[in-house]
Amino acid sequence: MTDILGTFLPHLLNGLALGLLFALVALGFMLILGVMGVINLAHGSFFTLGAYVALTLLSPEGGLKLPIFTDYFDLPAIPRYVVALVLAPVIVGICGMMVEICIRGTYRKDPLYGLLLTFGAAMVIEELIRITWGAADHYLPIPRDIRGGFLIGELIYSKYRVFATLASVVMIGLLWFFIERTPYGAVIRAGAHDGEMVQALGVNIKRLRMVVFGFGTALAAIAGIVMAPMWGLRPTLGVDAVIPAFVIVALGGVGSFWGPVFAGMLIGMVIGLTAAFFSDWSLLSMYILVFAVLTFRARGLLGKASILEQ
Repeated sequence: MTDILGTFLPHLLNGLALGLLFALVALGFMLILGVMGVINLAHGSFFTLGAYVALTLLSPEGGLKLPIFTDYFDLPAIPRYVVALVLAPVIVGICGMMVEICIRGTYRKDPLYGLLLTFGAAMVIEELIRITWGAADHYLPIPRDIRGGFLIGELIYSKYRVFATLASVVMIGLLWFFIERTPYGAVIRAGAHDGEMVQALGVNIKRLRMVVFGFGTALAAIAGIVMAPMWGLRPTLGVDAVIPAFVIVALGGVGSFWGPVFAGMLIGMVIGLTAAFFSDWSLLSMYILVFAVLTFRARGLLGKASILEQ
């Protein structure tokens, strides 16, 4: 029993950490989709941009050489990391708001217009990353306190993966509290249900959409910062995260907060276990799972009924 637990537990824990980060990306994507009706193909690029902005805030060697950060790099590693974890998503969120301004002309038109515009934005962001930081791979430094491993019985496990899991849980919890327990969260939920009614009640729908788009991209940036030390940092990193995010939204169900969270954990653990024993099947296992679930439940795990079931 101990041998079986020792064999499976590390892969389950790795999958759980991965799945929760995927869920965070998916929740940001679903917020934008719900309020604006836009499938944001640039979401993965914002995920990558967050990690690169954090690189600049954490590493004078790997990032941009900005004189204003000369004294900042003398700070201890943990405060500097916390600043990067807060400031980088804010910067990415502002960039997301700028993209939303460009998207406004596509509202109430064929969804293909918004799809193509966000695809173009993704290409622009990826090329700007190459121009600014180069095409070579980078490593996002992390504080020494969360490096290395520790013992759980006879199992050695990564400190950073525990940190990534806890950070994801905290962020998902804070997001749930914001959406479900604050007045502005109520406005966002109402906007996702009926934007025209919200506008009729006096809410500035343009500002709401801009804030939601920025907020969604900031969530992707946080996930990118936390995931980069595990995956490495390269301009195409977002592709590896945004495709699972799309799959998680479909599996969890649109319109449900906890659906993508449960779907993310499920997909993460399936990928983790499959990668450990059948590495060539790791990504395929995710699609097989989604295919099996949607065959019998078109709305996803916790999604609302749709025309697909009529």
